[in-house]
This record gives sequence, structure tokens and C-alpha cells, in this order.
Amino acid sequence: MAIDLEATYKDLHRHPELSFAETRTSGIVADMLTALGLEVVTGIGRTGVLGVLRNGVGPTVLLRADMDALPVREETGLDYASEDCGVDPDGDEVPVMHACGHDVHVTCLLGAAERLLAERAQWSGTVVFLFQPAEELGAGALAMIADGLYDRVPKPDVVLGQHVAPAPAGIVGVHAGPAFAATDDLLVTLHGEGGHGSRPEATIDPVVMAAATVMRLQTIVSREVAGGETAVVSVGTIHSGTKANVIPSEATLGINIRTYDTAVRDRVVAAIRRIVAAEATASGATRMPEVEPAGSFPVLHNDATATERTAAAFVAAFGADRVIDPGRVTGSEDVGALATAAGAPIVYWLLGGEDPSRFVTGLANGTTDADIPSNHSPHFAPRIHPTLEVGVEALVVAAREWLG
Repeated sequence: MAIDLEATYKDLHRHPELSFAETRTSGIVADMLTALGLEVVTGIGRTGVLGVLRNGVGPTVLLRADMDALPVREETGLDYASEDCGVDPDGDEVPVMHACGHDVHVTCLLGAAERLLAERAQWSGTVVFLFQPAEELGAGALAMIADGLYDRVPKPDVVLGQHVAPAPAGIVGVHAGPAFAATDDLLVTLHGEGGHGSRPEATIDPVVMAAATVMRLQTIVSREVAGGETAVVSVGTIHSGTKANVIPSEATLGINIRTYDTAVRDRVVAAIRRIVAAEATASGATRMPEVEPAGSFPVLHNDATATERTAAAFVAAFGADRVIDPGRVTGSEDVGALATAAGAPIVYWLLGGEDPSRFVTGLANGTTDADIPSNHSPHFAPRIHPTLEVGVEALVVAAREWLG
């Protein structure tokens, strides 16, 4: 079979699926891998798919792509934009969009499987093509491992993968050492005393308490984290109340933290707990808030030696002007768990997906952040060409560097 990269990508983009609900996507992947003649394992880690290509004696390379999408309403205006909805973990129907580019990842890995199969006379070893669910929850890699991943396929000698980013299409970016940040999610429940909106003096208003807490949390990075350290604290959700003239009794905050250093992380979490409790006390709350962990990703460490070797292969394939060191990324990834469980090095790189001329204009004007949609934006829309072709080539080049 011949995989039509553009048609495959557009179809996946048009029909995104939430974490652990990637049934249509995994079905398409399994069918394509089967048509290529690979060994195929389905339903691992609930919706994960594996394809195995054995080609004689040699190293084992694992290539990974994630499959899940986000609860975001697409606003790109593309003729292949998603109009699909899904059910989130709370049971609510939500719009769904491939706002993080996992449809690019899946398409490129399928293309790489086709290429490596066609070129099998030029290399030896084993390639595991891993299509992972639920990266957005930080749970998919661990679910596949717990479901016996390395009982079903050989343990790899190296784990490789890529993530599309708002960088110029045609560029590959790889950074040795801490490459993607650790992340921690916290769910904070603030307790007040509800009542009538006309008599706030008879209540303890959790909405005001929440507002004061959100503003105070913004001082952690600016006033408690040193200039040479890195941390990001974002409040992504606030929920409280049902009616304008009813002061509710409770408010919840969803807080996200990004760090590279455990000591910084612990200091930030302690500051959040201190501020949440202090604002509750300042508001006269008679019941202290709860601060509960709601998910985490570890730091992704690209192995220095493996990164140097893979980057050299990229330079040979693409030219030095198209291979960059993007520095540390404050986004997070769970792919490192696949390498840790195998005791193998990992190399995970960025794949440019933005119109180069638009990116250059943004740099010249100092408006890159404002003009170019980032991952998770409702306007995020990677340029199809040459992003897909370069993504396939990068996976093949990296794999061939490690294969016999």
C-alpha cells in the first residue's frame, strides 16, 4: 500500500478523539500497519497500538507517536477543521480538536513505518512503532507499560520521537539534558459560607476568596523563584456558583506548575499551599481549603550522548542551518516513561510546523507570540507541507542512525 500523508492527516485532524477514547484513530493505525505487513498489537494501555518490524539481527529502536486530542473548540477556519465532540472524564460533552498536533505525529510515524519497510534491505534490527493514548493526561505511557508493553515487544536500545511546534516548517530542534519540564496539577477547593447576593455580609464569599488567591499565586514566580531558576504557575480553571444573586459556598481552582528542578518544584508547591491557606484565613473561612494532586509528568531528560549522535545524523540529512537547539521547553511529555521502563536512552525533538515566512515576520516585528498560535490554541494549524515530509524523514533518519 502507499500511504497518502496529506489525506491521512486531514482525516485524523477532522476526527480527533479525547484521551483513552482514541478508538477510531487506533483502528485506522492498526489497519494501516496490518496492510504494511507488520506484526500488530492492539488494545494495549486501553487504546494503544504497536507495530513491530523485525529485520534480522541488530538493535531495537522504538519510535513513538501520541494520538489523543484536547477539549478545545477549533477556530482555524480550515476546510478540514474538526466539528466533533466527545465526553470528558466528568461526563460532560465537549468540543474536541487536535490542538497539540498529535495528528501530525501519527501521520509521520505511519509514513516512517512505510519508508523503513521499503528500505529494509539497507538496515538490520527491529523497529517498534508505538502509537500511544492519553499523553495529555500524562497517563498513556504508564498505562501501556502496566499492560505489559515490554512483555509483548522487545525492550528498545533507544526511544525516539518528535513533537510538532510553532517553529518554521523544515526545522528540527533538539536539546540535550532537561528538554521538557516536569508538570504538576493541583485541585484546590475553597470553602466559604453561601447566601443571598443582597446580603454578602452574612456570607463568606468563595468567589472573592478565589479571585484574591489567583492574583496572589502570580507572585510566586516573580517573588519567590530566583532569576536563574525556571517555574511557571498557571490557573487554568475556576469553577463556582450557579446564579448571579446566589453567593456559593465553594469554589475550585485548577493549578498547573512547570519546573525542571525538584527543589524548585517543592518550593513552589509549598508556596501554593501557604497562599491558599492564608487567603482563606484572610477571608474569614471557618474551614481550611483542600489542595489535592491531580496529575503529574516527570522532567524529560534527553540523553546527552544519544542526543549528540542523533543530532549529528540530522545535520548530515538536513544541513546545519535546519537543525537547532531550542533550549529547554516548558511544555511536558510522558514519553520519557517508555525509556525509563526499558532502561534505554531517549531522544525527543521538536518538528517545525509553521509557515517560515510568517515566523520570520513575527521575529522581525517582535510579535511572534501574538501572531503565531501555539500548541493548545484553538487556532493551532501546522502547515501540512513540508511538515509531514520532514517529520517522516526525521524519524527515518534517527532510526537508521541507531539500526545496524
